[in-house]
Amino acid sequence: MSGAGAGTSTSAAAGTGTGAATNAAAGTGTGTGAATNAAAGTSTGTGTGAATNAAAGTGTGAATNAAAGTGTGTSTDKRKTATAGGIRFDEVTVTYGTQTVLDTFDLTVEPGEVMALLGPSGSGKTTALRAVAGFVRPASGRVWLGDRDVTDLPPYARGVGMVVQQYALFPHMRVADNVAFGLKARGTPRGEAASRVGEALEMTGMSAYARRYPRELSGGQQQRVAIARALAIRPGVLLLDEPLSALDARLRSGMLAELARLHRELPEVTVLYVTHDQVEALTLADRIAVMDSARIQGVGTPHELYRAPRDTFTASFVGNANLLPVTAASGTVRFGDIPLRVASPLPDGASATLCVRPHRVALGDTGPNVLRGTVTSVQWRGATHRVVVDVDGHEVLADCPELATPPAVGRPVAVSFAEEDGALIHD
Repeated sequence: MSGAGAGTSTSAAAGTGTGAATNAAAGTGTGTGAATNAAAGTSTGTGTGAATNAAAGTGTGAATNAAAGTGTGTSTDKRKTATAGGIRFDEVTVTYGTQTVLDTFDLTVEPGEVMALLGPSGSGKTTALRAVAGFVRPASGRVWLGDRDVTDLPPYARGVGMVVQQYALFPHMRVADNVAFGLKARGTPRGEAASRVGEALEMTGMSAYARRYPRELSGGQQQRVAIARALAIRPGVLLLDEPLSALDARLRSGMLAELARLHRELPEVTVLYVTHDQVEALTLADRIAVMDSARIQGVGTPHELYRAPRDTFTASFVGNANLLPVTAASGTVRFGDIPLRVASPLPDGASATLCVRPHRVALGDTGPNVLRGTVTSVQWRGATHRVVVDVDGHEVLADCPELATPPAVGRPVAVSFAEEDGALIHD
């Protein structure tokens, strides 16, 4: 937190104030006279006289500008809620100096769809989301919201809601005031704003906490307030950037269910959800875009990516996977000298990788495809045991229902799987 002020200014989270200016909550603002500058996110406000500027609004005189525009004189910007629409990235490239952090990114998110961007740290997924929000300027390519090219628009003119990992709540405001912030910034009439705040709090299960301050809430409750604030403005597009990563496992599970319920209640809202957690993506998304090294590696429904991945990175990142190198021979495939039956055989001599999910591998030689090896590890996971078997130098995982007598490390065992449980990834 850093701030610099003169006179009676109060500055927080990188705010700078002069005179009676107040700057707070992750905004960067400069105020003169009786200006108030505040923003949740990255923003710049400049006010003179009795101006109120938030989320990069600029006003002069008695203007009120927030999250939506520029006013002069006695105007009040009452910009309407954004029309529902999809998101389209058209060959978007983002660079920081000489480093490319998003490379010719092409992706379409349909109206009302939940699209998860799934990938490891540094894969470019948050950069893509920030390009939609307007916090990152593409070096090339265009970003569309519905039928609007928003590439050159500032964040406050895009009409999107955003929830980030660290909540970004105003500590000096009660819950209801935090949720109302975007509505007040847009000049929403008081009665309508109060109604929308009530709806958003009820939708997120936070009605009973409307008078509390953020410091009086748990992490999960604070995240619900952040989501309510984003929903109160009724955005056509909702951007969620690792919204659950700061929560513990139990809270995260509960919030996953809440987010799924919210989308059922708001099916017209398009959601772009950034996460590195495969469970979150599989649970919430209609489709998943798997990212690595600033590029999309694969796009599909959770079922498609899990059951029939098109590349080894996607196979290993969307769930655990046994990846075995195989070669086609006489209508089957061979793993070393072991023939295996698969649903879609290759032409003779062709090489591929066979993907088998660990929960589809059973102990014993009862299945049509049998592998023999030595147990190297046994892990108890409550409802299951994970048995790790070395098969000719390759690690094979078998996730079994809890075993009364798990095999001992060093013991020879057989594992098997069905023909339909293997998916071939073409090299």
